[in-house]
Amino acid sequence: MSKSIQAIRGMKDFSPDETPYWQALEAQTRRLMTQYGYSEIRMPIVEKTELFKRSIGEVTDIVEKEMYSFEDRNGDWLTLRPEGTAGCVRAGIENGLLYNQTQRLWYMGPMFRHERPQKGRYRQFHQIGVETFGFQGPDMDAELILLSARLWRALGLQGLQLQINSLGTPQCRVQYREQLVEYFSAHKEQLDEDSTRRLHSNPMRILDSKNPDLYALVQDAPKLEEYLDSESREHFQALQAMLDAAGVDYVINPCLVRGLDYYTKTVFEWITDRLGAQSAVCAGGRFDGLVEQLGGKPSPAAGFAIGMERLFELVKDHLQPQHLPHVYLIGLGDAQIAAMQLAERLRDELPELRLVNHCGGGGMKAQFKKADKSGAALALILGEAELQNNSISIKYLRDNREQETVPLQKLQEILAQVLSKSGRV
Repeated sequence: MSKSIQAIRGMKDFSPDETPYWQALEAQTRRLMTQYGYSEIRMPIVEKTELFKRSIGEVTDIVEKEMYSFEDRNGDWLTLRPEGTAGCVRAGIENGLLYNQTQRLWYMGPMFRHERPQKGRYRQFHQIGVETFGFQGPDMDAELILLSARLWRALGLQGLQLQINSLGTPQCRVQYREQLVEYFSAHKEQLDEDSTRRLHSNPMRILDSKNPDLYALVQDAPKLEEYLDSESREHFQALQAMLDAAGVDYVINPCLVRGLDYYTKTVFEWITDRLGAQSAVCAGGRFDGLVEQLGGKPSPAAGFAIGMERLFELVKDHLQPQHLPHVYLIGLGDAQIAAMQLAERLRDELPELRLVNHCGGGGMKAQFKKADKSGAALALILGEAELQNNSISIKYLRDNREQETVPLQKLQEILAQVLSKSGRV
């Protein structure tokens, strides 16, 4: 007998026991986005490889090492999306959503990177992405941070630290880049392989190195804030004033540069010490030049992405999914057809009712065992005697109450009480 096929390394299944908690997380996200006036956008999972090379940057780890790219039958190079911002910008340009308009958009779905799998990091992972367009000022940067902070509160999540920084404009980074190259070149013997490779192509990424041996060297490096232009400096100061007024605690991290080339001015991360090496739960910032870079008319833009697997690890104990059935319906003997008809009628009359109709036969004892295992509050029993008397028997599976038989016309009233007790009416 041939060996069964296993899932690809880093591609995780989520079992039926886990998915209700994912659904609760997704539902909370949808409610929050609606509360803030954000509209959902859905983009393809596959995009042209050139899109990510032009947006993320050809000398980033994502493009150099991590993308799943392939040549299709037409000879085009395509890539499973490693992040959502580039695709969102492409979709906005292509569908006429950005020019002379403001947009608050969000999306949710799978992304793909060939990374080393570890806790909170998979090769197929999921992100919540939020992107805004047409808003120039720091008030939008503040709104994005406040929105993410409200999500943590809604999920009962505590202990995250907000780090912020300003990368300024591409123009003011030119001189800073020269100073970084000069500084790190003078200490080249201390650089690791990745930092040496980035020295002339993307020296700011050395500041974000996770190698502890480089910590002291990075801390003594020139600081970007010394090279910010007045506009970037005022923008960053105004953001801080707004966060202070809103009571949001933060730390200014001058080494926070993010791993994508398109960021300008504000960048931020929400980090935790509860996920090992994967400290960032949410990260984002401003990317004012990306729309023009990808062929659109200039438009200011800002956004963030949340790693859903990482967030799920932090909040799964606080989530309260509504997934167990309220009712398990058992049709005995010749009453099976009538039970199925009753199930459909109850679903019509009470759309919020979660009802499982027993299928597969078996003795009464086995059927009651399945009813109890389902987690339902009630078992409804419809047998030949109940059919003749136009009644139904109710067995209370979670309450210490005697089984009773009631007129069928009273059933809807009883089920409405069950729904009200569970908070679903």
